[in-house]
Amino acid sequence: MSSRGRTTMELDLFAGVAVGDLDRAVAWYDRLLAGAESFLPNDTEKVWTLAERRHVYVELAPERAGSAMVTLFLADPEPFVAAAAGHGIEPVHRETYENGVRKFLFTDPDGNEIGIGGPPVEAAR
Repeated sequence: MSSRGRTTMELDLFAGVAVGDLDRAVAWYDRLLAGAESFLPNDTEKVWTLAERRHVYVELAPERAGSAMVTLFLADPEPFVAAAAGHGIEPVHRETYENGVRKFLFTDPDGNEIGIGGPPVEAAR
C-alpha cells in the first residue's frame, strides 16, 4: 500500500464489469483485449489476465450493467489502441491532459467506460 506507516503487501487485482448480455460483452472484450489469456470460471463470467495477478472480468449482472469505470495505465498505450482499432474498436474519446498524460476512452456495448492511459510521450521513450 503506501509508505505512510502501512505494511506493504502483495496485491492481486480483479476489476469487475457488470454486463447485460454476456455473449455480446465477451465478443467485445475479446476484441479489445485480444491476445490476453482468458478463462471462463463459470456460466456468468469471463476473465482476462492482463499481467501477472492482474485481471479484468465481465459478469452477467444486468441490473448493474453500464456503470463501470476502469482505467488501465500502460507505459505506451499507442500499440494497444492500434491493436483495438485493428479489431474494429475505436476510442470514443481521446484526451491529453495539461501534464501530457494521455487517455483513450472506450465504451462497451452496455456503456461501461474502459480507459487506456499512458504517460506523456517524452516520458514513454
